[in-house]
Amino acid sequence: MSTNDYRIVREAAGVYPIAAPLIHLEGDERLALLDTFLSKSSDFADPDTTREALALRADGSPFALVLQVEGDEDTWLIPRTPITAAEVTEYVGALEVPEGVSVTVAPEGWSAIAVEGPLAPRVAENFVDGDIEDLLLHSVVDVERESGDGQGRLARVGTTGEYGYLLLTTDGEADLAQFVELATAVDGGAVGPDGLARVRAEAGMPYYDHGFATLSVAEADLSWIVDWERIGEFLGSDELVRPAADSPKLTPVVTAPGIRIAAGAPVIADGERIGTIVWTAAAGNDTEELAFALLDDPFVVPALDVTIDEVSAVTVTLPRVLSRSSAGASA
Repeated sequence: MSTNDYRIVREAAGVYPIAAPLIHLEGDERLALLDTFLSKSSDFADPDTTREALALRADGSPFALVLQVEGDEDTWLIPRTPITAAEVTEYVGALEVPEGVSVTVAPEGWSAIAVEGPLAPRVAENFVDGDIEDLLLHSVVDVERESGDGQGRLARVGTTGEYGYLLLTTDGEADLAQFVELATAVDGGAVGPDGLARVRAEAGMPYYDHGFATLSVAEADLSWIVDWERIGEFLGSDELVRPAADSPKLTPVVTAPGIRIAAGAPVIADGERIGTIVWTAAAGNDTEELAFALLDDPFVVPALDVTIDEVSAVTVTLPRVLSRSSAGASA
């Protein structure tokens, strides 16, 4: 049930396997390859760190948002937006891969598991040597194993605005079971996609679950993840257009609890159509319903009363909820 999953992520620790296909790169020139299609330069991609970047299509439209997990001798890319292994394979197949670089989509034996929520450190601390608090945001460490030959790397990174950790592992089944057991001990447990999607949307990242629809980088409000000084140097960059002050923009709107609105519905203000609903967030928070609209300028502002399919709504700011993690609720 998404309402309980929502509570778990907001109040405890929610565990879930990563469904997206993992991508593994090896070879000395792998960073040069990444620079041909990622929206951020690899100049500052240090070992044992993570970062997010966009992979674009040739026409400049967003293909996927990926998490880059950088090691000393290899790189992992983990898609954050909905994508299939077949789509990734086709995308990678069109790249000019330097000699000596290997790119493996969905490598056999490897999987990824995540835990998020204010009590997520109580789960992750069992996989590191030392204090979990010493693992800084976006950092990566090798996991500690009491026995066995399995490999694993733990990154402090999340998608919900709460504490988050992601484990790359060759012992996926056993590690997932241990994650769930540890999370259950702190009133958490395994969570499904709907509760996660709601928390992510409230944190301002609905595209993790809904993708990009037909939105451009600017319309989806993802210009912050593009290194604009590299225009003309990576796939699709020649087609990118810098956002302007009067550009249409993705804007959150809320309605009363239980009153949901559908994607595609027109947004009306003072009798004038000013935009269209693009995504409706999953249920879970019983105080309001949340959706996202592509609105025209100058209506990209908070506290604007609008009508959607004869339902009263109002534009709002993000995040919608103050995370417990930001208040230090990890004890």
